[in-house]
Amino acid sequence: MSGTLNKVMLIGHLGDEVKMHYFDGGNCVGRFPLATNETYTNKQTNERVTNTEWHNIVVRNKAAEICEKYLSKGDKVYIEGRLKTRKWQDDKGNDRYSTEIQCTDFTFLTNKNEASAGQSNANQQTSNTTSQPIAEDNDDLPF
Repeated sequence: MSGTLNKVMLIGHLGDEVKMHYFDGGNCVGRFPLATNETYTNKQTNERVTNTEWHNIVVRNKAAEICEKYLSKGDKVYIEGRLKTRKWQDDKGNDRYSTEIQCTDFTFLTNKNEASAGQSNANQQTSNTTSQPIAEDNDDLPF
């Protein structure tokens, strides 16, 4: 096989609010942690065990603004993207690495109308589930 694939699909819950960073020229980046859980039964103790894995999600520009507006801590979301590892230096000059999910598509899975008490029937019929494709950066592509 001559091609390669870098694709990640996650369904999880936000661990914090979306943190925005704005740049000159109007571009912006949103970042948030996403928790995914694995639950199994320990065969020796017959005890239920849950392991939580944390993922750093990065979303850009208009999609970041949509996430900031509609997502809150604890909301369930489907994320598609690709892995990217960044190299940076800490305050002592040591090289550090961070692996992130560069989000290319998402779908909100928490229905805000069901989550909010006291909503009218008219509001409950409107869906807040959104799927927003994100333009990919063309960095490091040979074509």
